[in-house]
Amino acid sequence: MAETTGTRPIWIDLAANDVATAGSFYTGLFGWEVNVSPDPQYGGYARALARGADVAGIGPKMMPGQPSAWSVYFGASDEATLAAAVAAAGGTVVVPPMEIGDQGHMAIFADPAGAFFGAWQPETMVGFNAEGSGTFGWAELNSRGIDVALPFYTTLFGWGTHASDMPDGSKYTEFQVDGKSVAGATVMSAMVPAQVPSYWLVYFEVDDVDAAFAKVLELGGSQMLSPMDFPGGRFGIVADPEGAAFGLLHSA
Repeated sequence: MAETTGTRPIWIDLAANDVATAGSFYTGLFGWEVNVSPDPQYGGYARALARGADVAGIGPKMMPGQPSAWSVYFGASDEATLAAAVAAAGGTVVVPPMEIGDQGHMAIFADPAGAFFGAWQPETMVGFNAEGSGTFGWAELNSRGIDVALPFYTTLFGWGTHASDMPDGSKYTEFQVDGKSVAGATVMSAMVPAQVPSYWLVYFEVDDVDAAFAKVLELGGSQMLSPMDFPGGRFGIVADPEGAAFGLLHSA
């Protein structure tokens, strides 16, 4: 086991074609304040604030052909040790641990089923700390290889699991730290096109899922799954104007 049982999502960010345009969309949707760093070493990366607290990052794409997408980062105490554990557990080190100024260290990995995820080792930037509407609400693995993905994450992070039956007969797994759920995992929906790989989906907590869903469409985004109730509240899935998918969640 590479990490303690306290490992959980600590940061999220968006890779965008145009940081300013993406920032305007999310400002219109969530009321964020988006500030691009003037320091050239950060390459035009922006930090988004909700009511004065860090909520997410928005940065330019780093590789040709990279899709616009949200990424989730899990906290790490030693990224070099974590990278070795990822490889030993059957994952892939996509971007080796690297220093990000005085902010911390980051790395990008892929699990054995192909879902990308990040790790963040904090220094001066501790991660998101905003609460309330328009802030991080949940992270969910949608996997085409759930049987290999689940043991990978439980081994890597020391997570416990709690499984629930879904209406379609599949299982929904909640990853847990000290009995508290910190993320989820499910089999990829049959409605998702075959060319879409396994991925982590980021959800944002909102006061009114239906109103936020309508606002996404008004601002030029698109619908992926219309709002619906579930035992823990209500949710919907949308995409921003560049096609980056994310969820809207209101917890009961």
